[in-house]
Amino acid sequence: MRDSTIPATRPAGGILQQPYLWVTIGACALVFLAAFESLAVTTIMPIVSRELNGASLYALAFAGPLATGVIGMVAAGNWSDRRGPAAPLYASVGLFVLGLLIAGTAVSMPLLVTGRLVQGLGGGALTVALYVVVARIYPGALHPGIFAAFSAAWVIPSLVGPFAAGVVAQVLSWQWVFLGVVGLVVPALVMIVPVLRGMAREPRVETGTPTPWALRRVSWAALAALAVLGLNLSAEVRIPGLPAATGVLAVAAVVVALVAVRPLVPSGTLIARRGLPSVILTRGLASAAFFGAEVYLPYLLVEQYSFPPTLAGLTLTGGALAWAGAAAIQGRLGSRLAHSTAVRIGSVLVLGAIVLALATTALHWPPAVAISGWIFAGGGMGLLYPRLSVMTLALSTKDDEGFNSSAMSISDSLGGALALATTGIVFSAFTTTAGSFSGVFALAVVVAVAAVAVAPRVLAPSAAD
Repeated sequence: MRDSTIPATRPAGGILQQPYLWVTIGACALVFLAAFESLAVTTIMPIVSRELNGASLYALAFAGPLATGVIGMVAAGNWSDRRGPAAPLYASVGLFVLGLLIAGTAVSMPLLVTGRLVQGLGGGALTVALYVVVARIYPGALHPGIFAAFSAAWVIPSLVGPFAAGVVAQVLSWQWVFLGVVGLVVPALVMIVPVLRGMAREPRVETGTPTPWALRRVSWAALAALAVLGLNLSAEVRIPGLPAATGVLAVAAVVVALVAVRPLVPSGTLIARRGLPSVILTRGLASAAFFGAEVYLPYLLVEQYSFPPTLAGLTLTGGALAWAGAAAIQGRLGSRLAHSTAVRIGSVLVLGAIVLALATTALHWPPAVAISGWIFAGGGMGLLYPRLSVMTLALSTKDDEGFNSSAMSISDSLGGALALATTGIVFSAFTTTAGSFSGVFALAVVVAVAAVAVAPRVLAPSAAD
């Protein structure tokens, strides 16, 4: 049956027609710049670490922004529910720019990490605030299109970001990878300002009771962030005489993260209750499976198949293009492709691609199998990611758009972070290269199976067959 949340008709024009043109361009530009910065830092961080003598803080430079982003997501969601997304969006862009300035002028690794923490706080809040802007500005029938554009804005930097960052670092300096983005963020925000001015004067609630400040939720977010950092760092802990300490710390960090995340997501999320809770959970599981496997695919090709690093990285291009293409296709199909169908197909494609990567590793198949399979993984994410975003907004009211948008972003962030940290522990637990990669992909397969199992439950009980 067709999802009841899909509008039957599509409004005239589209996301690039008036009155949406400048909002679309500005919002996509902000998403693009945030994604570009995330990917670009991966390229330049070895140079930064060597120049600033900061090898001991290398991992924290990546884990820190992910952790503080969770706090930003919760705060921006609560703020948006209270006052609308205008003020949170201004504040998030301000923090993002401040973080770039601190990192770009850093003379020591601790100062650079500080900038990255501030940048992560702003970046997490930025995502949530933009989702609420979408909910307030665009009619429901245009949501697949705008979220397809957001997906493309995230994917395109994976094609150009690492190369561009390398060129900037080589021709100018690594500092300009941070500072150069500052000059682009401000014009992107300016495009959205006229709409934000009008939204700032809108009534924010439907019930007449203002949404309270959720300080307790922010505290839980901080605890979840600390747990994520702890899990990322637990693999580095080696206590003489206690070889199991790493595993104990890792399990404790996961338990703390799950306990802390419960108040940050809709009730029933961790038990896959039908409707919105399963939408949020599927998003997290898909992120965990996809990103937990993707970061090891180039590593596999270098270690086991002797690919040069540049060629190994380019093997992910097919997946990135498939993500963008599938996102565009689902956006054009609109109501002709049911949300639940797109989510189910997408999750199966991700699972199949990871199974191929596991088989390639364990059975020593040609690397072309895993490389080709990753195209299906990208296509699966391009199908399910935008539709899960659409469903989240469709199942929200003005009073909880911010909370639900932040829950979706938190599920993304924590899902990926927990998977990456756990796969890191699994990878180091094996004594052979083949065993390490097989263990990583096997864990990703288990997570992907869970995503496939939960995907049919994204329909609300009243809409389920």
